Amino acid sequence: MPEPGRGEVLVEVRAAGVNPVDWKVREGMHRAFLPLELPAVLGREVAGLVVRSGPGFEPGDRICGPTIGGCGGYAEFAVLPAERAARMPAGLSFTDAAVLPIAAGTAYDALEALSLRPGESLLILGVGGGVGTVAAQLAVMRGIDVAGTASAAKRVYVESLGVVAYDHDQHPERADVVLDLVGGDALHKVAGALTDSTRILTVADPDVAAQYGASPLKRSGDPGVLAVLTELVANGKLDPGVRNVFPFAEAGDALALVEAGHVAGKVVIGLPTGPRR
Repeated sequence: MPEPGRGEVLVEVRAAGVNPVDWKVREGMHRAFLPLELPAVLGREVAGLVVRSGPGFEPGDRICGPTIGGCGGYAEFAVLPAERAARMPAGLSFTDAAVLPIAAGTAYDALEALSLRPGESLLILGVGGGVGTVAAQLAVMRGIDVAGTASAAKRVYVESLGVVAYDHDQHPERADVVLDLVGGDALHKVAGALTDSTRILTVADPDVAAQYGASPLKRSGDPGVLAVLTELVANGKLDPGVRNVFPFAEAGDALALVEAGHVAGKVVIGLPTGPRR
């Protein structure tokens, strides 16, 4: 069992979110800023019950949050930084809560950074993914006109969120704001929709970003974001998109599904037996 340090809280994990960054860590793609002593346990976000209290929490509290050091979530017990964890409102399932700290939190931070105004048009490249679907819902709530690129398999769902969907090689006539969650040559493909005043956040490499005057997509670190997201989901205003829940014994299969790409919705590992609860 891991030992929490000062300002940390130990939780009994009931659900762990599975993200693309997990397999990238396994492959050593992030070793420059996330060095690991092997063997290591993957998993950046969890929901569960407090076992050993930290600042603001007591044993038995239902909480969710990111893991310490960006790893350790695929386990029966995990350690979270208390200042970045949030209590789960009544009615919020562990499986839904487990996917909010990373993808949903990134989506929220992205919209805040873009300073969207009602009536503006937002183009989300990769709107069908975990970050994109949450960003789209949050933007629609704010009165933003949302369009996005998505694969054919995801178009029905993203359109149900109020998004005008396009194939990856198509785009609207213009966009006031662009959120690029694809990277690579995605911005090149929608260059026809960009104007000198278009504001852009991107996951693309710095050279591509500089070519379009884009800013890098990064987290704000605001601990209040997770509390806002948990309330939205608990009140039925935000769909976190959980579509696949694997039992703990099949954690490898869960990660393989995410690594294969183009999975519809978020993937979660459920503990101890896996059913959504």
